[in-house]
Amino acid sequence: MVRILRHRGVPVRTCRHVPRQGMAEQRAFLLSQADAPYVLFLDDDIWLEPGALDRLLAAIRTLRCGFVGMAVQGLSYVDDRRPHEQDTYEEWPGGRVRPERVQRGSRAWERWQLHNAANLVHIAAGLELAPGEWRAYKVAWVGGCVLYDRKALEECGGFGFWSALPPEHAGEDVVVQLRVMERFGGAGIVPSGAIHLELPTTVPDRRVNAYDAVLDQPPRGLSA
Repeated sequence: MVRILRHRGVPVRTCRHVPRQGMAEQRAFLLSQADAPYVLFLDDDIWLEPGALDRLLAAIRTLRCGFVGMAVQGLSYVDDRRPHEQDTYEEWPGGRVRPERVQRGSRAWERWQLHNAANLVHIAAGLELAPGEWRAYKVAWVGGCVLYDRKALEECGGFGFWSALPPEHAGEDVVVQLRVMERFGGAGIVPSGAIHLELPTTVPDRRVNAYDAVLDQPPRGLSA
C-alpha cells in the first residue's frame, strides 16, 4: 500500500515506535507526529469505501465541530435487523452540532447501540439519501474511524492521560471523544463508508477500561 501511494504521488512517512506502551500512548505518539489541521484515526481492520474521506472532510468543515466519525459496519450482519437498537438515532437539527456532555448511565450513552452489527446500513437505507448526501447524527462515541479537528483535540489534552493506564487497556478513544464533545461537539455521519473486516481484535485484554481509570476517578486529594 505504501508503494501504491508513493507511485501515485502521495507522500508517505512511516514510523517505528517502541516499546509498546498501550493504545493511548500509541495514539498520543501519532498525534505528536501530525501537523495537518485535521487528523484521521483509522483502525487497521477497516476498509474505507471510495469517497468516504472526502465526505468526512466536507462534514467537519461544514459542521465546524471537534470531530466527525463513520461508525464501522459489519456486513456479515446485513440480514440481522435490530430496530430496538436504532430508536436512539437522532439527527442534529439543521445540521448544527452543539457541545454535549455524555455520561455513562444517561439516555445519550445508550446511543452506542446504533453502531452494533449493521444498524447503520439499515438506518441509511431508510433515509433514502441522494448520492453524495449525508446526515449528521448524535453519538455516544464512534469507534474505528474518526476525523478530528487537531487543534480541538490538542486543547482537550489529546491522549496525554496514557501514563495513568497500564499497557493493556481499552476505551481510550471513548475518553477523548467525550472530552472533545463536551467542549466542541462531535457527530456521526450517515451513510458510513467504514466497513469492518471483522478480524480478531488486537486488543484482547480489556479488563482496564479507560473510562473507569480516567473519567471515574475522584479529584486528587479526595477519597472515593
